[in-house]
This record gives sequence, structure tokens and C-alpha cells, in this order.
Amino acid sequence: MDSVTAIHRALDLGINWIDTAAIYGLGHSEEVVGRAVKSSSHKPYIFTKCSMRWHKDRSIYNSLKADSLVEEVEGSLTRLGVETIDLYQIHWPNPDGEIEEGWEALSRLREQGKLRWIGVSNFSVDQMKRAQKIAPITSLQPPYSMLRRAIEAEILPFAQENGIGVINYSPMLSGMLAGKMSAERVAAFPADDWRRRNAEFSEPNLSRNLRLVELLREIGSGHGVSPGVVAVAWTLHHPAITAAIVGGRSARQVEETADALRFRLSEEEYARICNSLG
Repeated sequence: MDSVTAIHRALDLGINWIDTAAIYGLGHSEEVVGRAVKSSSHKPYIFTKCSMRWHKDRSIYNSLKADSLVEEVEGSLTRLGVETIDLYQIHWPNPDGEIEEGWEALSRLREQGKLRWIGVSNFSVDQMKRAQKIAPITSLQPPYSMLRRAIEAEILPFAQENGIGVINYSPMLSGMLAGKMSAERVAAFPADDWRRRNAEFSEPNLSRNLRLVELLREIGSGHGVSPGVVAVAWTLHHPAITAAIVGGRSARQVEETADALRFRLSEEEYARICNSLG
């Protein structure tokens, strides 16, 4: 299976944690991660998420009710084949009115040894403050890239001030900054590709973003790395960012971005990119 091979290659290259979620493939992703880790000599930290569930007809719903989270944790433990989940995160703060009940439940599950650390994803500052009154937040997982910088205003400073690690997702903005996009490729997206409706993949932003990628390519060429690796390094340059999530569907894709493990931008290179962003 390509996914298992990709995970094995990532672990061989030095990746020491895997982020997934129960909702990905309605449990399938966790099962794949479980199989891959079991058949590997490496033992990475495993992160997964809760709050998005599904009915027997595969329709999706949200719940942060205590009983629901207990069921989710047990399901994830079984699919992953582990006794303790290293980092367990609330995927989305929905329903908002159940945040306190859900966070209290995760705190209890941590005390029981089912979870080592608990974190949140896609939370606002206000929602994190509410959770903090109950138990400390280990980490936050928000979207962040050079084309999606809203969290710089309040969320990243709050995380720094409160000792909350930040694991950003979509550092390459769903492939836009990977160095493989073109106007022709975007035009050929299938009708059901959500990127067709995303402003960053439509004019006038598309042309601007493709010019930005050429700058990333220029900077990366001096170090023998791809534009995507430069994009990931740009997010890691921010002092509040602890780590970045980079996906790979195959061993080859993993190898293409593996340089992001070690490559870092100089202050001059970082400033050059920021200046180009305006």
C-alpha cells in the first residue's frame, strides 16, 4: 500500500511524529497509521483528533460530549493499535457550547493514562482561554502559510505567551506553493476540486501566487531544495511555530519534501519573501 510505504519512508528519513484524525477516511487513516507503525522498527509519536464523528450511513456530525469523546478515544486506540495516544486534539471547536465539557473529559482521560498530552485545533484565543480554565493546552493546530497569515495578529502571540506549542497545517497552501502548480494545471482541476472555489487559485491571486513561487524557486535553487521546502521553512521561521504538518501520498512525495526537516531560511531570505508579500 502506497500510504504505508510513504509512512515507512518518512520514518526512515527522520520523521518522528505522525498526525492523523479519526475522521480521515472514517477511521481508515488511523488503521493505516497503526499498520505502518506496527510493521516499522521506528516508534514515532502519534497524534490524532476528535470531535468529528460519523453515523452508519457515513454522514458526519460534531460532538464534544463527554460520552462521545470516551467512545472516540477507545476507537482511536483500537485502530492505532496503541495503549496511549501521544497527543490527542479537539479537531474543531464544534459545537462551541460543548467545549468545556469536552476539554474536561479529555483531561480526565489523560489522568487515566489513555492520553499523554491534549491539544486543540482551529481554536480562537477566546476558546483557548475557556479551555485553559479547566486544564493546560499542550498544543494548537492552525492553518498557516505565507498566503494565510491571519493567526499572526492574536493567536501566535497568545500561544507564545502561554507556552502553547503550535503545529501549523497547510504550509504549502494545498499545493499552491509546492512548485508544481501552473495556470494550466489549475484550469484542469476536476469540477469537484474545492480549490476551484478558492480565491488563491483564481485570478488575480493565481498569477501573483505563481510569481511568488518563482521567488521561492530562486531562493531554493541556491540550496538545492524545492519551492515547497522553502514555503515550509518560511512558516518554521516564526518563533511561535513548533512544527509544520507536511503530507505525502507516496514515498516519492515524502522524499521531495524531506529537506524541510533540516533546511532553514536565513534572516535575509526570510525578509526578502516577506517584502514580496507586501
